[in-house]
Amino acid sequence: MHTREEKLAAFGRLLDVMDDLREKCPWDRKQTNESLRPNTIEETYELADAIIKNDTADICKELGDVLLHIVFYAKIGSETGDFDIADVCNKLCDKLIYRHPHVFGPEAERIEKGEITVDQVLKNWEQLKVSEKDGNKRVLSGVPDALPSLIKAYRIQDKARGVGFDWETREQVWAKVREELDELEAELNRDDKEKSTQELGDFIFAVINAARLYKLNPDTALELTNRKFIRRFTYLEEHSIRIGKPLTEMTLAEMDAIWNEAKKQE
Repeated sequence: MHTREEKLAAFGRLLDVMDDLREKCPWDRKQTNESLRPNTIEETYELADAIIKNDTADICKELGDVLLHIVFYAKIGSETGDFDIADVCNKLCDKLIYRHPHVFGPEAERIEKGEITVDQVLKNWEQLKVSEKDGNKRVLSGVPDALPSLIKAYRIQDKARGVGFDWETREQVWAKVREELDELEAELNRDDKEKSTQELGDFIFAVINAARLYKLNPDTALELTNRKFIRRFTYLEEHSIRIGKPLTEMTLAEMDAIWNEAKKQE
């Protein structure tokens, strides 16, 4: 691993490269916050993909791509005179210090003695966010509108938990899950699409809540299932090509048999 001096030198080198690109490269010179935004979203998803694959080499590469975008936005900010990379770093450090009084404040001794739990830290974090000068004035106002719905539901529930709005025990959530499932089934039987859609949302929200209470990440869980389905379906499709029989001509029983073969090979 590198020394602190080497890390600082590497970051300085990145800033120098960014300066040169912004000045000399026609493409980099014309970029704006708006034009970079779609690429930033794509790079973030590529990082998330590398993380779920646990590909450390790819994680390192994708972290670099995300860092490039952070430095790029800061460079644009410096050109408009609004902020620069030092402001970004200092604001982040100030926020972290403010939200960690148990590390940087008078409670530091308590954490050394193991008197402060993770749950207490998270609850205090949300309360501090609401009270800080430029922070969110409402508990849920910090949840970005543009988040994917599944992740947004998890963040909403987690923030509400941070101020004490949660089940007393995690086992209590299952009654809510069953209640929402019953309500969904009732609306589906009535063939009311609008109400069925609402009840489906309530049911999914309840399942996400259960996942959160059991410390499972529903987005990760669903993505793992997506990948598993793709592997098994690809195996099924390749088998059909090998035997020269299209999937559309196979019976469901035949496809299930090949599907089970795919499961055994995992």
